[in-house]
Amino acid sequence: MEQKWPQELWLIRHGQSAGNVARDIAEAAAGHEIDIAERDVDVPLSELGIRQSEALASWFAGMPQDERPNVVLHSPYVRAAETAKILIRRLERDSLLAVNADERLREKEFGILDRLTTHGIAHKYPDLYAQRQHVGKFYFRPPGGESWCDVILRLRSVLDTLSRDWCNERVVIVAHQVIVNCFRYLIERLDEASILAFDRAGDVPNCSVTSYSFDPIQGKHGRLVVRLVNFVAPLENTGTPVTVGKDVPSAPKA
Repeated sequence: MEQKWPQELWLIRHGQSAGNVARDIAEAAAGHEIDIAERDVDVPLSELGIRQSEALASWFAGMPQDERPNVVLHSPYVRAAETAKILIRRLERDSLLAVNADERLREKEFGILDRLTTHGIAHKYPDLYAQRQHVGKFYFRPPGGESWCDVILRLRSVLDTLSRDWCNERVVIVAHQVIVNCFRYLIERLDEASILAFDRAGDVPNCSVTSYSFDPIQGKHGRLVVRLVNFVAPLENTGTPVTVGKDVPSAPKA
């Protein structure tokens, strides 16, 4: 039977961005708007985000050559592209089969709620805020934006691309928090309650790795099995990890 999945798959949230910093400041001050000048697509990494990306690149570079990623796919958003570029530099571009930006890996689109904090949404659009609370983020679609279900729909076609073009390969995907969560929903065959419980437990850390390996004895035709969840490499020159995710040796339940 022919294998249809990558041999290894690493899902990475981009390093800390200037937008992440601005959002944290606005939320802490109970502000209404996030003070960032760029379009969401153009927001760069922060200084810490660069260091996080370099630490992750070192972690990958420390693997044996035949275990390192050989395909890099990334969101076209600047913060994800910058993270990917730092990884690629350490992985040696000439050794990679492909490096592709893919718009299907872009951030969830927030529509008219873009740049608003939770307080800002409640203040400016109280009816939408009430609807969002009632419906929940999995199904709620802001005007001009996307629900998690909309994101999941576009990621289904990314999985088709992985099985068509990159079966048996070792693939890194650099994208965004919602993208990582929605991939988990698909790959681990979760339901709404399960993935939202993970989301409520805490943010996907910047530059964290959630990884999968192909296991041929799982299921009827083999499947991707989760190995790491939200692992963050130690920052270089400190030896102190920002966050350490868990190693998950067992197969996910269908």
